[in-house]
Amino acid sequence: MRFSGKITAYLLLAGAVLLGGSSLALFGVFLYAGPFELVPLGLATGAALTLDTVLSLAFFAQHSGMVRKSFRERALAALPEPYRPAIYAIASGIVLFVFLAFWQRSDIVIYSAQGPARWILRGIFAAGVIGLLWGLHTLKHLDALGMHALLRHLAGKETRTLPLAIRGPYRWVRHPLYFLMLVLIWACPDITLDRLLFGVLWSAWIVIGARLEERDLADEFGADYRAYQKAVPMLIPWHTPRWPGSNNDT
Repeated sequence: MRFSGKITAYLLLAGAVLLGGSSLALFGVFLYAGPFELVPLGLATGAALTLDTVLSLAFFAQHSGMVRKSFRERALAALPEPYRPAIYAIASGIVLFVFLAFWQRSDIVIYSAQGPARWILRGIFAAGVIGLLWGLHTLKHLDALGMHALLRHLAGKETRTLPLAIRGPYRWVRHPLYFLMLVLIWACPDITLDRLLFGVLWSAWIVIGARLEERDLADEFGADYRAYQKAVPMLIPWHTPRWPGSNNDT
């Protein structure tokens, strides 16, 4: 690998960690505590909700568009394959930062849970976070920030093609991280009009995104994934695991 190539790889690595990682951390705070409204624009309710909708749609387009196989094969074809996950993480981080900074709050309260109900919702949120950590731990090969691909590239190793591995929460539901994200979105004790809009838009996107991802996974893994689709629910774990697995699954 040439020296200039190493510099590029290290810059992408730093950018993915700083932009991708920190934006995800702030998004977690947004889910728990509500919007930051770093750039309050003083818009009327209708205009504020319109802007919030545009911000959400922009994130959906970037996040789901860049992850599609067709986009990777066309728009990113000229880039070395190990660079692509980090570029995706950087782009996602930038768009998510814009979303978080410009999201506008509404003072219209739909409901606000108090007393035991509030603590129950906070407990559900905490359980969702634990579930996400379990799911991420299960996906030992998950490279959300593109770090593993770049580090292997810097070490002179080829990018690995990973097999279909079903274990842990993936025996209960095909997209446990999406399911748990839905839990985090709705386990909120204070629902204002903008938070309701957020919940509806992002829930719809998660369902649509899961269906689009299913197509790519079925193309990649073929009959194995189609058998998995028949045995395990897509988003809601409504029955006990029916996918064979060892007692050591974690």
